[in-house]
Amino acid sequence: MVTRRRFLQGAMALALLDHVDPRAALAAPLAGTGAAAGAATAGVSRYADVFVGTGGHGHTFPGATVPWGMVQLSPDTHTHGWDACSGYHQGDGSIMGFSHTHLSGTGGADMLDVLVMPAQGDVLLDAGARGLPDELYYSRYDAAARGKHLAADVVAHPGNGYRSRFEQASEQGVPGFYKVHLTDHDILAELTATARAGLHRYTFNKPGSGHLLVDLAHGYRDAVDKPCQVSDAELKVVGHDTLVGGRRVHEWANGRYIYFAMKVSRPFARAELYSDDKSLAAANNAQGKSLKAALHFDDASKAPLLVKVGISGVDIDGALRNLETELPDWDFERVRGAAAADWERELSRIRIDASDEVRRTFYSGLYHAMLAPTLFSDVDGRYRGMDLKVHTLPKGQSNYSTYSLWDTYRALHPLYTLFLPDKVPDLVQGLVRQANESPHGPTVWPLQGVETGTMIGYHSVVVIAEAQAKGFTGIDYAAAWPVYRDRALSSDWLGLGWYRKLGYLPSDEEGEAVSKTLEYAYDDWALSHLAAGVGEQADAKSLRERSRNYRHVFDRKLGFMRPRGATGEWLEPFDPIEMGHSGQWRDYTESNPWVATFLNQHDLYQYMQMFGGNAAFERKLDELFTTASTLPPNAPPDIAGMVGQYAHGNEPSHHIAYLFAYTGSHWKTQAHVRMLLESMYRAAPDGLAGNEDCGQMSAWYVLGALGLYAVDPVSANWVFGSPLVDHAEIDVGGRQKLVVEARGNGKGKPYIQSVTWNGKPWTKSWITHADLAKGGTLVFEMGGTPNKQFGTAPADRPPSFGRPAAGSAA
Repeated sequence: MVTRRRFLQGAMALALLDHVDPRAALAAPLAGTGAAAGAATAGVSRYADVFVGTGGHGHTFPGATVPWGMVQLSPDTHTHGWDACSGYHQGDGSIMGFSHTHLSGTGGADMLDVLVMPAQGDVLLDAGARGLPDELYYSRYDAAARGKHLAADVVAHPGNGYRSRFEQASEQGVPGFYKVHLTDHDILAELTATARAGLHRYTFNKPGSGHLLVDLAHGYRDAVDKPCQVSDAELKVVGHDTLVGGRRVHEWANGRYIYFAMKVSRPFARAELYSDDKSLAAANNAQGKSLKAALHFDDASKAPLLVKVGISGVDIDGALRNLETELPDWDFERVRGAAAADWERELSRIRIDASDEVRRTFYSGLYHAMLAPTLFSDVDGRYRGMDLKVHTLPKGQSNYSTYSLWDTYRALHPLYTLFLPDKVPDLVQGLVRQANESPHGPTVWPLQGVETGTMIGYHSVVVIAEAQAKGFTGIDYAAAWPVYRDRALSSDWLGLGWYRKLGYLPSDEEGEAVSKTLEYAYDDWALSHLAAGVGEQADAKSLRERSRNYRHVFDRKLGFMRPRGATGEWLEPFDPIEMGHSGQWRDYTESNPWVATFLNQHDLYQYMQMFGGNAAFERKLDELFTTASTLPPNAPPDIAGMVGQYAHGNEPSHHIAYLFAYTGSHWKTQAHVRMLLESMYRAAPDGLAGNEDCGQMSAWYVLGALGLYAVDPVSANWVFGSPLVDHAEIDVGGRQKLVVEARGNGKGKPYIQSVTWNGKPWTKSWITHADLAKGGTLVFEMGGTPNKQFGTAPADRPPSFGRPAAGSAA
């Protein structure tokens, strides 16, 4: 998550309206019934609800895309504030139009490129005031909710701009398709997509002329009182059926390039261009910062109007080539069917037997786990690199963007190694390529050729080291090593100079220093594996030892990770629920001492000794889940999903419930994981405990439902949890299947009684990736009473720091 970005704090009061949830009661039928379900009703896709996370603070979008598509064509309802990070929130009541790029579940915002809005009547160039549904909407909710929205100066009827209200009941979506009825002009909008192009179909129900407004100035904006920051914009009309253009955007990914090519299914009668909302009369091209176009059609209602749009990060020619290659015709149903088939192919790589409730939540999660990273290369292999130059890929490779690595190294990328092994080399080689292209070195949060620098650590190294540890080929690990070595051993990136000098980052010199220290330690652990893999044994040994720098910010007396000064003193005052020692949010990244104390993922047995041994560590872990959930006023809003001080709504907590496996009390992991699976997820718009974060939140559920989690992805081991599905078949590649069965499973039966692997008793609370990747059958016998002996023996506990538990636990 990226709420640490300072620009969000100033806007928080405006952004955090208390949205009501008009779709919660309708969540079940959205994914699988109604006319829109169409092509998605035949297989597991019918369980995927694209609206999950569009309410609350999930920050997802419901529009049309294909797996990892560069085009993510979706409605925009708002362009400013934290709950507008995806451009859409289900609590809003009007649609500004349909743009072609979106972020899924992030806490930082950008994108929303090339907005198209169909309309009739006068051409309106401003979107108008943000709207919420009219009185019919509020009739579903109490007067207090209505009053709260109106008191927030949000108008009920956006009649002064090109926005349109929409009918909530008409809004339907399935993977690869979206439709909605725009009330103000009585227009049905339908959307589908290919990887690099979007296809719109607009049915004008009122007779007379109509137009398409294309707003190239539209985009997420950093502040409520200024527009999206754009430069080098251009628009050009070509003939009577084509509009092309491009722009640079200077928001979160400052300076990114995006180009488009648009064609319509019948000629427009005329086109009018605007610069700074002033007509350019008969001009066919325009340059500037704020450009728009209106394409006019004399008899808009005589037949549905189709619009296809290709995009490119390279140039207009690339956008045209993408468009012509992927959308050579106007067959909307063919494209919609192909998108549905793409989703069914990917979603059906995991087939489960479970209750309908679990199926809906599972496949909705698996769907959202395949929205990012996003494709960012053209059909001819050209792409905009991290140096903002144009490069050409080796044949057979693709380039990707939108790696939310602080989040996704924890569960999303490990999930990919299990059920998408053929895709892993392309995604990971992309990180190697980006690290070598970028003037900043290893990527942290890359977006469309720009390093946003958001979040801490440089966890791309974890993803690379995990792939190496699991034996993936087709990745140039040797090319990765020098640039990552330089980051770790020479760079001053975000306090690394202090880290090398003191073994920790001082909180009186560096912001979020405790969290940075802990995450740099884990990156050292990952990099030590990369070093060993390329034959650099001396560096591997040094980095391995340095990965124990976590000990320098652990106060043995208090039993917490806490801030230290540059001269070694513990900084005061200290409170384990506070974000920082001075009452400010600066010592921890989206967490506090309670959560940071359990950030250790790789050296658990050594770490337990610092608490006084295994039993003392377990008592502290118990206390995390049972202490009061009190948070200070300055806590970021995505510290949510609280159980004690455990916060499932944010990623630093995600491995913690599995740490009981290392203490020998695996039954507590089973109980906590099952509780989190059942209480933190629902197939509803507000069904997530926090931001979706480019698939991480959903990947946690998917893995947990299968009974697996990677506490330390670099170890190439999986720790057992409490499987929620009754039966699963996972395509692990090479025509091999992993079968997971949970016998005697059900509500109130979270506890593992025994395990077999390929028919033989299995007493360990973990298993290697190498075992699972070969395929086989993993059977859990479940029950309502814990078997406290399962996983208790030191030899049956997960290895840590490359060592077994035997002889390590006190």
